[in-house]
Amino acid sequence: MTNYDSIDFSDLIALSTEEVVTHSYSQDITLSSGKVIALVTLDNGMDYKRPNTLGPQGLLELDRLLVSLSDRADAGEIDAVAVTGKEFILAAGADLSRVSDVPSKEMAVKLAQLGHRALGRLGELGVPSFVFINGLALGGGLEVALNASYRTVDATVSAIALPEVFLGLIPGWGGAYLLPNLIGIENALKVVIENPLKNNRMLKAADAFELGIADAMFGSARFLEESLQWADAVLNGHEVHRPHQPGKVERLAKWNLAVNIARKSVEEKLGTVATAPYVALDLLEQARKVDKEAAFAREDEAIASLIVGDQFQASMYAFDLVQKRAKKPAGAPDPKLARPVGKVGVIGAGLMARQFALLFVRKLKVPVVLTDINQYKLDEALTYIHAEIQSMHDKGRISSDENKRLQALVSGTTNAAAFSDADWVIEAVFEELSVKQDVFANIEQYITEDAILATNTSSLSVNEIGAKLKHPERLVGFHFFNPVAVMPLVEVVNAPQTNEVALATAMDTAKKLGKTAVITTDSPGFVVNRLLARLLGEAMHAVDTGTPFKTVDESVASFGMPMAPFELLDLVGLKVGAHVLDTHHAAFPDRFFRSDNLHKLAEHGSIIVRGRTGKITGYDRGAEAIVKGGSSPMTADQIRLRIEDGLADEIHRMLEEKVVSGAQDIDLCMIMGAGWPFQMGGATPFLDRIGASQRVFGATFHNPMIAGPKN
Repeated sequence: MTNYDSIDFSDLIALSTEEVVTHSYSQDITLSSGKVIALVTLDNGMDYKRPNTLGPQGLLELDRLLVSLSDRADAGEIDAVAVTGKEFILAAGADLSRVSDVPSKEMAVKLAQLGHRALGRLGELGVPSFVFINGLALGGGLEVALNASYRTVDATVSAIALPEVFLGLIPGWGGAYLLPNLIGIENALKVVIENPLKNNRMLKAADAFELGIADAMFGSARFLEESLQWADAVLNGHEVHRPHQPGKVERLAKWNLAVNIARKSVEEKLGTVATAPYVALDLLEQARKVDKEAAFAREDEAIASLIVGDQFQASMYAFDLVQKRAKKPAGAPDPKLARPVGKVGVIGAGLMARQFALLFVRKLKVPVVLTDINQYKLDEALTYIHAEIQSMHDKGRISSDENKRLQALVSGTTNAAAFSDADWVIEAVFEELSVKQDVFANIEQYITEDAILATNTSSLSVNEIGAKLKHPERLVGFHFFNPVAVMPLVEVVNAPQTNEVALATAMDTAKKLGKTAVITTDSPGFVVNRLLARLLGEAMHAVDTGTPFKTVDESVASFGMPMAPFELLDLVGLKVGAHVLDTHHAAFPDRFFRSDNLHKLAEHGSIIVRGRTGKITGYDRGAEAIVKGGSSPMTADQIRLRIEDGLADEIHRMLEEKVVSGAQDIDLCMIMGAGWPFQMGGATPFLDRIGASQRVFGATFHNPMIAGPKN
């Protein structure tokens, strides 16, 4: 058993000199019954835009206060303790601003132990403890609540979660033990594993109440008053019913089975490279049979190992990119130059055009008109869009009035003159240079002089697309990723003739669409497709030389990517993949392969075989027959090295060419547009750590490398 009271935490304090301290303020409140409850308010002195976080100084202050309240409880001065937060916020978890600077595992262990010491006091006061969840409660903030005897929640709270595995950590201040023993293993797996790995999904107050995380839920108008009244009732004998608290049957029969099912699901979705989810699964499994003291000691060791590991450091780098760099894009012009967009024109009526129209009308809530030469396709597109809007209403995501409004805002016509008052016109036509040139040249005669034109090209030159325009300075690249509504990245292409007004309008529009925009120069493939083309080109080259599909796919398992090469090709479409490889081979024939076999596979139509549920079961026999005949197959290790070095080489070239402002933009693109795992930090930290950067150009993309401490 760890004696937390004997530990010296002074070295942690030295590391936290810049901490924004969340203070703990206490006041006594006499309840209706005459009992006295000490109400502790967590408050860092800032507004809701700067949530409470729990750093070493704040934790020690809370710890000292709880010790004094325990003494008062022993003396009979108080009957209970309650904790709540400042307005709209309980706590956003541990202060992670300096955790990446923790120099050793020994100090990382202390960080876990300090959290257990302070929060664990809530279960050792000698009187009941309550937490009134009045707002955001994430990570350590939710663990404050879990360490207490009882919990209430404000019905309007929309962000309750244990998101740690998303960041390469585990709930390390009691969450991995307390939660499953409170709400059952299946519910705990949802909160600790499933939700973080589904784009960091949050619980709302009603979810937390239904799961049993909160024992009671009250409206926001009198939340504190009603929580205090409820606490008074509990102190006077009101029985709290917890239907999901695990019993003997669950512990004996269901617990390990649920964990094993979750483990298999994680393996199928993520592979086995990511460390944190499996560490969390181990702790959740052990929570069935160990006591609280042993569980907390296991959490101390587990979280410390993760903090000093490479994946956490990479995750924090990736988190910083998404939270900071994405909000202040490198190279962006003055936002004041952006023109307002009051009407949108979409050229085309295919799948991408439909997705564009739906996104623009949902997010901008302005008129959106589609044009196409084919009336039947237009009618199909409008039917699809209107059905999607209706579906949002049927699912309760929009009101009846909003449904009617959005439906009315979308229209279609074969007459391009409908674009005469459009402020923003984007094309979604076939990926062929002459087609795009002619479409824009035709549209230009109908639009106003200050309308902005955008092309969704994935690999063609924006400058060449605008060659027939009278005003090419108004053209900007605006490359979405499929599916448009889901993928968060837009590559905004600043072509040589693009002016700052067009660029600023594109950046402003991307922001209003809820997308992360990265500015690139007008080079083949921009960022994501250029790197994927290098990877897929190497994959097809290996197959062309006689390597089985399976060997190629297995060669990149260590990357931790969500899809193997041929699953990715299957997703983007074999014809699209062949076109992208051809485009890059034409631009860079010395290092991008063209594959005749890929064109044959595109005509054949498939490589991957899937079962009824969509799970990959193998490779198409016809596809294997098409590529049969290569006489110099490679091993998985040979392919892996070629791909690693190829990516390092291509990124190095892109940075020298100034395709983007820095390596951070490459990683932001790959994380947001290609699903490069958070725990890898994107491409460049990974390539540094495995030595590819040194092998290719004798240096690293980051100095020092983004990796855990070696001591």
